[in-house]
Amino acid sequence: MLTVHAAALVVPGAAVAPLADGAVAVDGGTVTAVGPADELARAHPRARTRHWPGLLTPGLAHRGASPLLEHAYHPDPREADTLGTAPLTGTTLGTLPLDDMRWGSSARRGLQLLLRHGVTAVAGPFRRPAVRTAVARAGVVRVADGDPEAPVPSLDPLAACSPAAAFAGTLAPGARADLAAFAVPDPAALEETGAACCVATVVAGRLAYRGRWDAPGR
Repeated sequence: MLTVHAAALVVPGAAVAPLADGAVAVDGGTVTAVGPADELARAHPRARTRHWPGLLTPGLAHRGASPLLEHAYHPDPREADTLGTAPLTGTTLGTLPLDDMRWGSSARRGLQLLLRHGVTAVAGPFRRPAVRTAVARAGVVRVADGDPEAPVPSLDPLAACSPAAAFAGTLAPGARADLAAFAVPDPAALEETGAACCVATVVAGRLAYRGRWDAPGR
């Protein structure tokens, strides 16, 4: 089914001019058009339209995903009373009895947290088989490997770089449909606020994460 994703400001890529009141048309897992929202609505009158608040961009790449998923344990909500909710690293991590199953579950939860930050691409390497499986099943793109022995970074890819540097691709006809929507008005506000203001993440055309807000056409 063809879907039109519309926002007050669409930034198709790092070297592409922003488009006010823009939209991105997606068919399956592929971008078919980028342009003014009213033009795409007229061109595709039967398409489903999703109106996102604020800013629509390409999905983000997390260059530190390897240590984040392989050197940090992301607790199950049922473990919050004993382990808390923040990723566990260092000596605390060393006290946990972690087998392949628990590493795989942790990676799945970590990937869900990354999706909540607009991440659609991750850097390996992923040496644990259970983590590799979780990454593959999430459908995110693998980008060039980072440093697997680097310190465990923030979940927010924008903690380490600007939005333009974090874009995993460019929204253009024929491109894979990886998008992120943020409840801020422009890239400068996104850089200041961070990617936790993400309200939607689309992975290969699939709505993988949607936050809560009041808006028509959700």
